[in-house]
Amino acid sequence: MIISYLQLKNWKNFRSVDVPLRSRVFLAGPNACGKSNFLDVFRFLRDIVKSGGGLQQAVQDRGGISKIRCLSARREPNVEIEVHLSNGSDNRPLWRYSIAIKQQPRGSRLPLLASECLWRGDDQILIRPNDSDKKDVLRLSQTHLEQISANQEFREVATFFDSVLYLHLVPQLVRNPNAFTGPGLPGDPFGRNFLERVMKTRQKTRRSRLKRIEQALIRAVPQLKNLTDVLDKTTGTPHLEAVYEHWRPQGAKQREDQFSDGTLRLIALLWSLLESAPLLLLEEPELSLNAAIIRTLPAIIHRLQAKERRQSIISTHSWELLSDKGISGEEVLLLTPTSEGTEVKVASTIKEVRDLLESGLSPAEAIIPLTEPKNSQLLLNDLYSNKSGV
Repeated sequence: MIISYLQLKNWKNFRSVDVPLRSRVFLAGPNACGKSNFLDVFRFLRDIVKSGGGLQQAVQDRGGISKIRCLSARREPNVEIEVHLSNGSDNRPLWRYSIAIKQQPRGSRLPLLASECLWRGDDQILIRPNDSDKKDVLRLSQTHLEQISANQEFREVATFFDSVLYLHLVPQLVRNPNAFTGPGLPGDPFGRNFLERVMKTRQKTRRSRLKRIEQALIRAVPQLKNLTDVLDKTTGTPHLEAVYEHWRPQGAKQREDQFSDGTLRLIALLWSLLESAPLLLLEEPELSLNAAIIRTLPAIIHRLQAKERRQSIISTHSWELLSDKGISGEEVLLLTPTSEGTEVKVASTIKEVRDLLESGLSPAEAIIPLTEPKNSQLLLNDLYSNKSGV
């Protein structure tokens, strides 16, 4: 399944969003327009169904309702999310799930459900608040989606959200996970436990994936070969290991703490694409990568995920990433900040963009200029001006 439609109201940067989604989605927009907040909608739904978490923890991890609600919400206090799940071959939803959250007006300020609804096809099978909720308001502190005793009829939806995977790997965390103390973040978004995730995979599957990744890496890192996993016999710590060829006949073995940032990020990206997550959220996958490699990423993502009907949503600032003419205007969402919150539009619905794409320009040529800050060339002059008195 894929998420084929998203509707938001008062979610972080977004006062109102109403967009269809494809199996491959690219988010383009200027800095601070809300690309990460857009991705966080799907992480939020995942965190609700994670065991031991639930709605309360998901809201708390984001600083409470006041930090989630759009600053442009005004007199509309509820935060609302609706998603449609389809099989990817058409737009008819198999499932529709909606949730609205409010803050308890007095006392504990506990976040509560204003509503929770779910449809299977055209049949509504869940509507809350129900009579039991009205008799006991604390029932509204939990969704039925997160409760095993309540979600049996639609557990497929809970399982889908639970499997959402987010990746914004920080190489320093992979190299030195023990240098960062304290509990990890839900879902390990920055890859602190990436090597543990690799080692928990069944050995046959793990070695097969690493071999496929090695074959791809040889194109990007010609000196690398024999990528594999090893376990430190003394500490039990998992490692990635490869041979780097040089003037010595046998080359030299190196572990992940000696890999470049780009190599680590590419390994993690390819590994995540080979995993079975139905929805993969990628934050700026172009970071630390050579421009020639970045240009191949859209095709790699398409080939590895299209056959399995999986979905990727990718935030990017990269001209090279969007230069692939195989990316259609229906696959790109343009995020534009306004005084009433960030607007989200499918690129092909914008006449200026559609005309440029139809004339043969790439998405990068048609869309990236619309994401550039106005008067950005004046930044250097402002930095060195004496107006601040410095």
